[in-house]
Amino acid sequence: MRADTLRTYKTVHTWTGIVAGLALFIAFYAGALTMFKGPLDRWATPPAVVAAQSPGTDELIAQTLAARPDARADFTLHRARHGAPERVTWKARGEERGWSASFAADGTLRIAPDAPAGLGQFIDVVHRTVALPVDLETGTLVMAIVSALYALAIVSGVVVLWPTLVKDFFALRVGRNLKRMWLDAHNVIGIVSLPFHLVMALSAVVFGMHDLIYDAQKAVVYGEPRFERIWKASGPFSAIRPDPAPAALLPLPALEARVRAQAEGFVPHTLRFRGAGTAGAAVWIAGDMPCCMTRQAQGSFVLASAVDGRLLHTEYLAGQQSGWMASVSAFFALHFGAYGGGTVRWGYFFLGLAGAFLFYSGNLLWVESRRRAERGGARVEQRRSSRWMAAGTVGVSLGCVAALSLTVAAEKWLWAWQGEVPAPWREHLYHAVFLGSVAWAFLRGASRGAVELLWLAAAAALAVPLTGIAGWLLPSSGLWLRADALGVDAFALLGAAAFAWMALRTARRVREGPADSVWAARASRPAG
Repeated sequence: MRADTLRTYKTVHTWTGIVAGLALFIAFYAGALTMFKGPLDRWATPPAVVAAQSPGTDELIAQTLAARPDARADFTLHRARHGAPERVTWKARGEERGWSASFAADGTLRIAPDAPAGLGQFIDVVHRTVALPVDLETGTLVMAIVSALYALAIVSGVVVLWPTLVKDFFALRVGRNLKRMWLDAHNVIGIVSLPFHLVMALSAVVFGMHDLIYDAQKAVVYGEPRFERIWKASGPFSAIRPDPAPAALLPLPALEARVRAQAEGFVPHTLRFRGAGTAGAAVWIAGDMPCCMTRQAQGSFVLASAVDGRLLHTEYLAGQQSGWMASVSAFFALHFGAYGGGTVRWGYFFLGLAGAFLFYSGNLLWVESRRRAERGGARVEQRRSSRWMAAGTVGVSLGCVAALSLTVAAEKWLWAWQGEVPAPWREHLYHAVFLGSVAWAFLRGASRGAVELLWLAAAAALAVPLTGIAGWLLPSSGLWLRADALGVDAFALLGAAAFAWMALRTARRVREGPADSVWAARASRPAG
């Protein structure tokens, strides 16, 4: 390949990576944590909220519908999962906020405004929108555009590496030439995880732009009336046949047994009922399907009659789909890691962290490639763009890490303080720490800011296990330590040790590294 062609691809790879890199760091770091949403939710759930002696699920449904008949038309049963109690939720017609019913510790029915989504869901939203202050749909669309740049960076990076692919794959030169070492590590991780990154980039584009794709199909291919008919006919709820004749819901144990008999291995965890009390009542069931690649991270879905348990629609149920839908589900599953159990989750976790490192190292390489070397012992002033990029990389990356850790640790303190986690608290805390870290990095400069923010990240991670230990030593404080979620505390402790080690190494680099680098202490000053 001609040298000027390679240079063009290298330029495309560099600038698409620079433009998208920091957003992708947040998406990959938070995405790695979402592999363990269940354990995180269990860690954040107070043991005391689970009823000691529950009267039973059918009784919970019956008492809820008796107390709130407005829930009968459309309500959802959440089975006890990840340490959270069993509950029924619904949203009354015309109301913005939903309601939740569950049994209190003494077995009485407790109805309250529905709590905001859990800690794991908050981290998932950060993953999908990089915590932009916009609604979920807009944030996902922004990330789809970022992912399109990401796909372009991957393709151009492969073209640049192709002539020396084998040589670069086996090259990891650790020595005094730090730029060479960062480049080798960047190349090796990029080559090893190339299929993973291709899947992430392409699937994120589809997820974020599917409404635009459908709109284009409607306008160009089908036309509005025909598209609406096709859309309605292909949806699972087209299988529901309304029948207003009175009929009781099938008791839950019988309903689940009949569904499992027709879908071997399916374990329901969330059941949305429609038309309860009528012969046409149906239930949209989400459940785990460990054997197969499932459509979403929440598992597979199936529509069944809530009166007799017959399956009404199985196109979203792994193992009973048509070839086309099975292919689509596999595409979704490859993004979510919704297959293969714990082994795949751990694999995706480390691939997610490696991806975050890939974007971080890409920015560092850009900074180092623009470093002006000292000449004749004379001090060299680095470019403003290099100092800004270095400070921005440090502030955004370490700010995200510290903000997520502190948001996790604060979950128990907010429960102990207020008895719940008010909806905006997680967002406010995350944004305060994140934006404060970015501002700090620009105020202090990249070198000092990196050391100080690494110590902040270490302290934030350490706050997670220390909070649990405080609950164990002082249970009267309202905090708690769950034996079934000790993995979260242990991993946070490892993270704290890793960040502390990186802070020490970075401080050494600031003291002893090249004096003409933006990472040297003397070069550290407010960017501007």
